[in-house]
Amino acid sequence: MNLPSNKGDPTVVAYPKTLSTIAASVGGLAIFIVLASLLLVSQPIYPTIHLYFDSIDHSSKFDSLSWENRTINDSRNDGNEELRKFDSQHDGNGIDDSYVKSDPSKSGGSQSVTVAHPDGSGGVMDKNQSSNSDDTSDSSNFQQREETTRDASPVVVSKTKASVDQQGEKDAGNSSFFNVTTNTENVRIPSPGLLNNSNAKQLGLDASSLSPAPISQTGSVDSGCDLYQGKWVHDSSGPLYTNDSCPVLSQMQNCQGNGRPDKDYENWRWKPAKCDLPRFDAKRFLELMRGKTLAFIGDSVARNQMESMLCILWQVEVPKNRGNKRMQRYYFTSTSTMLVRIWSSWLVHQTSDPFVTIPQGVTKLHLDAPDEGFMEFITSFDVVVLSSGHWFAKQSVYILNNEIVGGQLWWPDKSQPMKTNNIEAFGISVETILSALVTHPNYTGLTIVRSFSPDHYEGGAWNTGGSCTGKEKPALDGELVENRFTNIMHEKQVVGFNRAIKKTTNKSKLKLMDITGAFGYRHDGHPGPYRSPDPNKITKRGPDGKPPSQDCLHWCMPGPVDTWNELVLEIIRREFENSHRFHS
Repeated sequence: MNLPSNKGDPTVVAYPKTLSTIAASVGGLAIFIVLASLLLVSQPIYPTIHLYFDSIDHSSKFDSLSWENRTINDSRNDGNEELRKFDSQHDGNGIDDSYVKSDPSKSGGSQSVTVAHPDGSGGVMDKNQSSNSDDTSDSSNFQQREETTRDASPVVVSKTKASVDQQGEKDAGNSSFFNVTTNTENVRIPSPGLLNNSNAKQLGLDASSLSPAPISQTGSVDSGCDLYQGKWVHDSSGPLYTNDSCPVLSQMQNCQGNGRPDKDYENWRWKPAKCDLPRFDAKRFLELMRGKTLAFIGDSVARNQMESMLCILWQVEVPKNRGNKRMQRYYFTSTSTMLVRIWSSWLVHQTSDPFVTIPQGVTKLHLDAPDEGFMEFITSFDVVVLSSGHWFAKQSVYILNNEIVGGQLWWPDKSQPMKTNNIEAFGISVETILSALVTHPNYTGLTIVRSFSPDHYEGGAWNTGGSCTGKEKPALDGELVENRFTNIMHEKQVVGFNRAIKKTTNKSKLKLMDITGAFGYRHDGHPGPYRSPDPNKITKRGPDGKPPSQDCLHWCMPGPVDTWNELVLEIIRREFENSHRFHS
């Protein structure tokens, strides 16, 4: 029987193969398996997949939260134009903000207790800010963005604007925290000073005392060291970043970009008396905050500190901009770390609706109710840094137990005495918001209360000729000008802190970062008249001796404000490492 021939049929492969061909195929397969095994050992795929899905879960959860009808905006194109308008309207009433209208393309005594400066600044951002974030809260859109960037490696930024003007920033993501008990330590008001190599001998100190204290194996100082008693020490190593290497700092704080001629104010470090405060290590910070969220909540001084933190971290990794009209958010993909900023002028509930005899438009503060605008998100935060106080100089009415008890710049019936002035109202607000945090049934985070930030309007208040012009280095003890308003606001804040901490019922942690005394010496660290790049701005006193409009409240960047974040890192390190030892 003749079988049909397969000759010429292209679907039939010649068979059998030679023995050498089979051996070569088996050998090639073996080599492939060995190489693939080595690759999987050196680059495990599970952590990448795990991190990716964890990030999506955290981010989509955060993005899906409802903000009802909130109008506070933050971020660059994703609502940041609205933020700039909001900041200039609501955060600049006390300081002349005509600089907001300047063209950004142009480069270039005694204190009063009764008249306090407002917390004023414009929201003008650096002209090189990149704007490629999406203004959305849709979790599916976030997941798509995360999928395209999850494998991105950290980007090192060079010291030029061209290199940093490439991506936007802001973020999403969250994770669980740790369980620790609340520390009920009382905080003393510090009395710091100024110290450098040249005057160490005059003070009877050994020059070796200026050397860093012994560092532990964890790379940090003894956890028992008091961080707030110490001296300012000159440090020629320079700042952690430059104004040219950070595209996210507000123009008003860009002192060098605005033409300030001196820059030695950038070269002073805070040295605790019995140890050394380590220089900020951005990579270590991101590792400590892996999978966690840090939120800065409060006024424009909170913005100042948050931008400082971003500028420092920007030097090792460019974050993703995930902000929207609800909050400012920056996401660091390498460690799934998120930085958040939420605006809250007073940290307590506020409304402009009519109340009894108070008309529409006048701000009413319910001193016994926290600001729900950020409290609804509080369980999503692992670390919270609070900033408040300066807005209590602005017009507002105080309501306690549904009763009008006082007001600031508003009290029409002078025949009726006020029960509560703005200083007392601030103390009540501190106790209210901190009590809400330490009794919240689902909040387990670390709350850092940054103490009242001192201003340096010497010779008057912000609107009565006060000035910080010409200050080029930290004050010496004999040069300090007493700021009684700062002192009493700090006192009320500490009292409110101590009262709240006694009410603790949850597993959260509460810490006071007491910077007020130390920063009383830094009259050199403010923008002063260098608030805009306008080459025609006035920076000198006029023929009548009156100083130009200036900002002696906010801080230059880079500058002393960066020390706040070195303190934040040290507080986080202590708490996280203590928690780890407790649970191990």
